[in-house]
Order: sequence, then C-alpha cells, then structure tokens
Amino acid sequence: MSSLPATFVQGFHDEASVRKMEYVPLGHTGLQVSNISLGTGTLSPFYGSITEDGACKSVHAALRSGINYIDTAYYYGQGMSEKLLGVALKSVPRKAFYIGTKIGRYEQDIAQQFDFTADTTKKSVERSLKHLQLDYIDVIQIHDIEFSSSVEIVLKEALPALEALREEGKVGFIGVTGYPLEVLKQAIQGAPGRFDTVLAYTRYSLFDNSLTKYLDFFLEQKLGVVCASGHGMGLLSQNGPQSWHPAGEEIKTACRKAAEICKSENIDLGRLAMGHFIQLQGPSTFLVGMQSEELVRTNLDVYFNGLTDKEKVLKERLQKEIFSKLQQTHWEGVEVSRYWAEMEKLAKKKD
Repeated sequence: MSSLPATFVQGFHDEASVRKMEYVPLGHTGLQVSNISLGTGTLSPFYGSITEDGACKSVHAALRSGINYIDTAYYYGQGMSEKLLGVALKSVPRKAFYIGTKIGRYEQDIAQQFDFTADTTKKSVERSLKHLQLDYIDVIQIHDIEFSSSVEIVLKEALPALEALREEGKVGFIGVTGYPLEVLKQAIQGAPGRFDTVLAYTRYSLFDNSLTKYLDFFLEQKLGVVCASGHGMGLLSQNGPQSWHPAGEEIKTACRKAAEICKSENIDLGRLAMGHFIQLQGPSTFLVGMQSEELVRTNLDVYFNGLTDKEKVLKERLQKEIFSKLQQTHWEGVEVSRYWAEMEKLAKKKD
C-alpha cells in the first residue's frame, strides 16, 4: 500500500482505497495526481440524461475512493458540467482535489463554437470560476486547438491571456488538448516550455494506439500527459456511442461486433476497454468519464484488481479477430472538415 497523498483528508476519504491508488507526478507541475482521473463530459446531455443528485453521488464516490483529478469544460453542456461540479464540490474539502477546465470551445452553434482570442479567454476563465464556485483553477487547458484558424492564434492570443491569469493567481498550470496528435506537437514546439500538460483523447484504446508514437516527445518536454477516453467516447461500451459520434462506420461496426461477442460471453466490453487503456506506461493519469456510482465502482475495480482470466482471454481474442483488422482506426480530420464547411456556408449567407 502506498503512502497518503497531499490531497488526503481524514474523515472524507476512504483511506484504504486511497492507499491502494497510485499517485503520479503531473509532469513538472509538482502535483501528484491519481493514476485514474474523473472525466465529466458525461455530466451533460452529450451522454444522455443526468440529474444533480446522480452527478453529486458519482463525483463524491470517485473522490472518496482516492481519485483527485477532475477534468471538465464549459463546452460539456454549455456550462452544465461545470455547474454540476460546483454543486458537488461544495461539500468536498478544496484540498481533496485538483480540477482542470478548458477555454476555446464553447457553444453548440457553429458560428459561436470556437474562439481563441485573449478577451474571450479571460471572460471564459472568470465564468468557469463562477460555475465551479472556486477561487482558482488548478489546470486550464486550451480546448481542441485543431479547430483554430491557425496555431498562431492559440499561441499569441489564448496562451498569453492564460499566463496573465496565472500571474493573478486564478490559474495554476496551463495545458493543451486536441484530437490530432501532430497538431498538439506543433503547438508545444511553437511555445517551448510554456505548456505544463497535454491531453490526448481516444488515442490509446482497443482500436487505436497512435498515442504511443508521440508519447516520448510529450514526456521529453516534461509535460503531464493526460490519456483520456479509453472507451472511445462510448464506442467501447455495451450500449455503444451517441448519435453524434464522429467515427466512421468501419470502427462503429467493429465495436458493435465486439459488444455482441461480449454479451454472448456475459462480459462487459467497457471493462475490457478499461483494462487495456490503463496498461500504457508514461501518462500521468488516465481520464475516464463516469456518470454513475456504478461506473465508478466498475472502473476502479478493474484498476485495483485487474481483469479476470476469462476477460483477458476475450480481450486478446477481440484484438486479434476484430480490432487488428481495421483499415481505419481514427476519425482525424472529419470534424474539422465539417466545421470549416459549415463556416464557409455561413460566410456565403452573409455575403
């Protein structure tokens, strides 16, 4: 059993669970974060209905079990995720958690979806502080930078604005997120030493291991690597993804087939996805969306106890028979192309 982290609070935490959790340095930040962290995109309509009571119970269950890093964004429900966290965290000692939110991606409306300017960045941080009911944010991240008209706007507008907010004590550390790994690399190279964390999502899973090609670069930059969404934003679950999921039909078909095989074997595909996801060496933390107490228990059970022998055999079978045969393992460029096509249509309407 490990020693207790700086975030441990006697009387709040389940000490036995906290001692079982591994806490890892988040790059050069000085923060020691739980190897499993709580993603809260699920605390929004993006992943179905959620109640305030359900959100609070899942957040409290995760934190009491030793998870000490939470990730959110205004975009997750246009403030809903942040607001629900604000309610849930009111009864949690501030010492017990680190929280990261994001700027840059905002509304569902295409015309107002992205804005990486300095002024909007500052306003967004102030709004997030109000939603979260906090005085400071531990990690502020520039959200999905591939949608910016150029990386230069991110580096010359959003990043300096966040650095100024850090000087004011409202922001602790600065990170960057996105789907295309090469774009993340370009941004980090364009601002040497100015980013503290990098978040890559769905790039290490049963169907895509492309994060492994960039991991050494991120670690060489002394970044805290947040490896997110090993369940492929719902693809690797028994219920499958939401209708908005951008993956192509080949990936969706493969994941549906895997779910059917799992059902026939009375095994949960989500557990297999979790077991695969957390085996990668290098990331500081593995970010998992958990919108219910049951999912918190399921994912922590896999983390603490591993997969059963039967589950391991089935995971290997699915990798060999289904996922290794995929011709396309990602949906890079799909959303960006769609976004700029819509923006072009809007521009023509104005003309």
